[in-house]
Amino acid sequence: MGPVRGAAKKRRKIEKQINGDKVPAQEQDPADWWDGLSRRISGPLALANAPNKIESVFKVSTKTFDYIYSLVKEDLMAKSSSFVGLDGKPLSLKDQLAIALRRLSSGESLLTVGDFFSVSPSVVSQVTWRFVEAMEERGLHHLRWPNPEEMKVIKAKFEKIRGLPNCCGAIDTTHIVMSLPSVEASKVWYDKEENYSMVLQAIVDPEMRFRDIVTGWPGSVTDSCLLKSSGFSKLCEKGKRLNGNAIELPEGSHVREYVVGDIGFPLLPWLVTPYPGKDISICKVEFNKRHYATRMVAQRALARLKEMWKIVQGVMWRPDKHKLPRIILVCCLLHNIIIDMEDEVQDELPLSHHHDTGYRQQFCHSMDKSAFIQREKLSQYLSDGLPP
Repeated sequence: MGPVRGAAKKRRKIEKQINGDKVPAQEQDPADWWDGLSRRISGPLALANAPNKIESVFKVSTKTFDYIYSLVKEDLMAKSSSFVGLDGKPLSLKDQLAIALRRLSSGESLLTVGDFFSVSPSVVSQVTWRFVEAMEERGLHHLRWPNPEEMKVIKAKFEKIRGLPNCCGAIDTTHIVMSLPSVEASKVWYDKEENYSMVLQAIVDPEMRFRDIVTGWPGSVTDSCLLKSSGFSKLCEKGKRLNGNAIELPEGSHVREYVVGDIGFPLLPWLVTPYPGKDISICKVEFNKRHYATRMVAQRALARLKEMWKIVQGVMWRPDKHKLPRIILVCCLLHNIIIDMEDEVQDELPLSHHHDTGYRQQFCHSMDKSAFIQREKLSQYLSDGLPP
């Protein structure tokens, strides 16, 4: 996983051993927790049918909710702070998880989420941040670069899309738009579409699972500059990433491992971009079609991320720019967990690829000579040997 700016600050270690007299009352959760919560929540969703309510409220199934709870329970319990509702009753650990998931999935204000659960806005804020910290500690194994055996499966699935051989991932970027107070509205956060934003770069596999992310950079940074500054790029340049076996094409040439990206990225030996322009040969047009169909998975993953975790969709109201990268990371972890758990809620969402509405395509003219030759070989191979 790439760097997450803002996460480098030393975080206080969570104590694993806590005194019996410091364990808050919410450690014990009733078996009928969901029924109890259903009676307490307010608003239109309180009228929903109980069997389906957890999906509509939290964007995850009961199975996934319980799994996330198993990940963070110990860390949440280790914090001695006790939170209470407006009725003065302590919040159980599952109550706290429910509040955090609702805040991240709905993107609603602290006040709205607080009214929904009958807690104060400050409790919503504190509980959500505790959950983010716990997920950073316990959920990172859900976002990692594939091992060699996993990569074989990934390459086979990418090739099955439209024939691109030895493809290991698709890369794209998206903007998290922010509304900043005037004292923080530095031009560095002002992007080319005249929004204040933070950029997220992601590399995904064929199942829309995030395999590497970089976030925290200002919206003024271009896709090509962000890539060059990323840990992933540095690993590739050192031969420590995308360093698996090259494949031999029928005419005897070899193609190394690579990822695919749009024309906002440079053409590199390990990053294949489409041919620019419209006045190109039929062979190159066909290559671009296959390339587009393959890299579409990255656009869909980012669109799905924003659709499910709406806190990163739309315009965020005055976020803490040091905490925001860590919130984005946790949303990516939750995105992957839903895929890993084969959660059926993802099947109910529309398959969109629009994640940066209002943003024009960036162009990068940087081109590596050996990468140009490799793209020519790939284009010829796809033109000669595969059906359209």
